[in-house]
Amino acid sequence: MGDTLMSLLSHTNPGFIVILAGMLAYVIRGEIPRAVVTIGGPLLGLAALVLHSALSEPLATLNMMDMTFVLYQVERVSIVFGLAFLIAATVNSIFALHNKDPLQDSMALIYAGAAIAATFAGDLITVFVFWELTAVSSVFLILKSGTPEAYKASMRYLGIQILSGVLLLMGATFIMGEFGTLEFDAFISEGEGLSLQDDPGAIFLFVALGIKAAFPLLHNWLQDSYSKATHTGSVVLSAFTTKLAVYALWRFFPGEDSLIWIGAIMTVFPVFFAVIENDLRKVLAYSLNNQVGFMVCAIGIGTPLALNGAAAHAFAHIIYKGLLFMSMGAVMYRVGTTKATELGGLYRTMPFTAIFCIIGAASISAFPLFSGFVAKSLTMSAVGYEHMTIIWMMLLFASAGVLEHSGIKIPFFAFFAHDSGKRPKEAPFNMLLAMGIASFFCIWIGFPFLGGTEFLYGLLPYRDEAMVYLEQSLWTTDHVLTQMQLLVFAALAFIVLNRVKLYPPEKRGVVLDFDWVYRRPLYHALVWTGAVWSKAGPAMTGAALRLSRRVYNRIEATFSPQGELSRGPLSAGMAIWTSIVLAIVMVLALIVGPH
Repeated sequence: MGDTLMSLLSHTNPGFIVILAGMLAYVIRGEIPRAVVTIGGPLLGLAALVLHSALSEPLATLNMMDMTFVLYQVERVSIVFGLAFLIAATVNSIFALHNKDPLQDSMALIYAGAAIAATFAGDLITVFVFWELTAVSSVFLILKSGTPEAYKASMRYLGIQILSGVLLLMGATFIMGEFGTLEFDAFISEGEGLSLQDDPGAIFLFVALGIKAAFPLLHNWLQDSYSKATHTGSVVLSAFTTKLAVYALWRFFPGEDSLIWIGAIMTVFPVFFAVIENDLRKVLAYSLNNQVGFMVCAIGIGTPLALNGAAAHAFAHIIYKGLLFMSMGAVMYRVGTTKATELGGLYRTMPFTAIFCIIGAASISAFPLFSGFVAKSLTMSAVGYEHMTIIWMMLLFASAGVLEHSGIKIPFFAFFAHDSGKRPKEAPFNMLLAMGIASFFCIWIGFPFLGGTEFLYGLLPYRDEAMVYLEQSLWTTDHVLTQMQLLVFAALAFIVLNRVKLYPPEKRGVVLDFDWVYRRPLYHALVWTGAVWSKAGPAMTGAALRLSRRVYNRIEATFSPQGELSRGPLSAGMAIWTSIVLAIVMVLALIVGPH
């Protein structure tokens, strides 16, 4: 019996287990039983991943409609993303234990499970199914805020995510026509992906992934929705959607040159919005854009060191970004807002939350001895080794910007700065426990001699190259001092600018982003269309009905059994119509036929 269970677990996609736990979480009543399910589901998924029995071989397949669907296939890069997703799902469930909302618990797990299942899928149709499931399930985490703004944001979020899925399906259709199958092994190989040159399937797929990864000009759904989700929902959202897209880019487009510049731009432009944004959860959303840019840029470079950097950065980012969103979620839960203008001085009554926030801030800023340093260093070194001077300077500027808006602004304005006079209680124990676990990973992975760095580097797709880098480059004096100089000067710049009143102060207001360019005109266009239709609609409808009735009557008078063409023997009219139809057919054959 035990051997059968172990064999079943080793051949079961961990995402299926988490999705099943999500379904059970909705129907199970009682806080303790639901807690067992919400935490136990991801832990059981972790056990299934640990027990997986083979690499690069389909472990579970389904044959249907003359197609093979690979439901479970483990690759080295899948392990990195899948393990991070499972850890995040477990920690997120602990963080949400105080909730008494079965729907949120259920949707959070189904969303996480869908992302995990897609990570271990081996064909595009299976990925598409779970791609869409992530969109449908995650929208409830925004809707449950219950505000009109959250409702509007959730509808926009759902629309853009569904569009991403439709484009992915269109890409899959073209790929199916070209290769005759949608199994990954048939059209991609390790280190080599799809080409955007003269391949419409790859182009559709690229745009679909770009939407979900929040490429520049396609990014506004992220800031729009994450800042309006529930205090636990934003934590869950931060972990899965964009990183699932990063995983897919890693698999399908490694070495795609356009990703280098796309990623570099992604790292830079959010800095300018984040430093003037008042809502700290929206600051974190811009920061998420920035961090994903590092991963996208590394994927575009495509060398083993760079691809290791993208995977390591994603793993570390899922944890420390979740920690920062958890700290702001705790503030939201206790204070009811994350607006910088309404916060400050919270360290007095929320000291543990403040400490955990600082750990997350140090990690995302890539301070030595924290997880962000050991992850981001791979990408920065890969750019340097390729002598991409402009790209390296852009990433260096973005790294300094991260310290400004996430490393300093988030903890400073939330817990220190001016005293808002608010004295909320410390976060509930379950929230502190979740933040403590995430903080442990941030320190364990980044601190030498604890074994965390070796563990992370040992998971990476190009393990040998990672271990050589760890032994020869990571902890060199030049490398550590260069990073510390960057961080110290960035911190000094913040202090000086803040002292002389040149740093953008926290202000109430709305920061306009690129979506203003199309949302405002579209809104006015819809209002104008509605006004015109309210006046001209009835008349136009009546005219259209009268015209269609006249056309129908004319067709009936001509072609019906009693019509003109049916009177008597073959008439001249019938001959004329036959000639016209034949001419049309011949012209069409000439145009579309073989040349």
